[in-house]
Amino acid sequence: MNRHPVEERQRRVINRLLDGFAGFLTTSKYAAIATCSTDTALRDIGELVSRGILVRNPGGGRSTSYRLATAAELAAEPPPS
Repeated sequence: MNRHPVEERQRRVINRLLDGFAGFLTTSKYAAIATCSTDTALRDIGELVSRGILVRNPGGGRSTSYRLATAAELAAEPPPS
């Protein structure tokens, strides 16, 4: 399990997703919620994906989107090496 806290920006977005966010998260939606640049949003999303908090949906390019990992996906996370 991850022991490192998330950044305040990331916490705001995660809370928004947990509070009934409609649809999937994109880089531009993340940037709007977190009030940051799309470059920062992409870096934050990459970190959250690598930590297993967000999951990338199928598809790519301009339609790349993300969602929160399910409890089962979180439970299946391999232990850190």
